[in-house]
Amino acid sequence: MAKVKVPRKSVSLDMTAMCDMAFLLLNFFILTAKFKPEDPVTVDTPGSVSETLLPDKDLMVISIDKDGRVFFGVSGQFVREEMVRNFASKYKVPLSEADVKGFSLLSTFGVEAMQLPGLLKLSNEDKNKPGVQGGVPTDSLNNQLSDWIAYARYANTKINIDKGLPDLGMKVAVKGDKGTPYPVVKRVIATLQDQNINRINLITNLEGKPGA
Repeated sequence: MAKVKVPRKSVSLDMTAMCDMAFLLLNFFILTAKFKPEDPVTVDTPGSVSETLLPDKDLMVISIDKDGRVFFGVSGQFVREEMVRNFASKYKVPLSEADVKGFSLLSTFGVEAMQLPGLLKLSNEDKNKPGVQGGVPTDSLNNQLSDWIAYARYANTKINIDKGLPDLGMKVAVKGDKGTPYPVVKRVIATLQDQNINRINLITNLEGKPGA
């Protein structure tokens, strides 16, 4: 008997559901992505093999550039608002509510107390121009960094308690340039230790682990 040939039919796939899923995922990633804010200072960090990641919240970062300028930043917009209000009150810095809101958008800054109003009036592009921010004072006669640290920790604790969240304290990270003068680093670490902060993370570039 002759073999009966079964006619072959082309297979068609409905990709409508797949396209919908792809667009939903794309929208999700766009809406939840966090863009890295532009920093007013460029720091060429040394390399290491440490793979420890820093948290996105409850974090304080002190950056030191190659010229020894110190910059300060904390995570959390509401934490920054509470922090700058307390700092401005101590140093009698005239800040409006608009200035406070503007400050809360700064991820990192480095100016003296009385220069804050002038900095906040600049555009984002002008804020980050070279030479505009001269660094937070850290010398023994005018150690404003110490006050920023204290008010940052207080503000972070207050915000967490107000939100009903556990207060685990702030993690502290120091981001130093490879060419940073050692006396400046020593002064920053001494300032942290004066406030009983002895556990400090150093931000570095990840390098490959050496072979066996």
